[in-house]
Amino acid sequence: MDQDQPRLTRRRLLQLGIALPLPAVLAACDDGDDPTPAQTEGPYFTPNSPDRASLLEAGMAGDRLTVAGTVLATDRLRGHQFTDADGRFRLETIVPGLYPGRTRHIHVKVQAPDRPVLTTQLYFPGEPANAADGIFREELLLDMPGDRQGSFIFVLQV
Repeated sequence: MDQDQPRLTRRRLLQLGIALPLPAVLAACDDGDDPTPAQTEGPYFTPNSPDRASLLEAGMAGDRLTVAGTVLATDRLRGHQFTDADGRFRLETIVPGLYPGRTRHIHVKVQAPDRPVLTTQLYFPGEPANAADGIFREELLLDMPGDRQGSFIFVLQV
């Protein structure tokens, strides 16, 4: 394989918008996707939050942000937690503010049915504070192809 070419993985196929049946995907690529890394829950987590895809409210200040993506499992091409049947999700919110000691990030929890909860954080590319944040992980960067449009593919080990 050419060293300048990105490795063709299930994650890369989905980013490219290629939909193939499972046997074709496994035969056509090196399925080297690692499970999404866990990270800290953060101090503002509230259990029993309302089930809603938009956190926007009338008069809310800040730059709007939409994060969409897919929840996958390591042994199949879809997952489930507030997703559609294909594991897709969409969240509307605002870009998180800055506070001392951390880079901009979004806390998330993802869970496959009857499996442990994955708690992690998503980060924004190009943030000056990324390099100085002690728990920042590059593999948790949102893919930001458009202005205030982000995507991420979660991979759950089930």
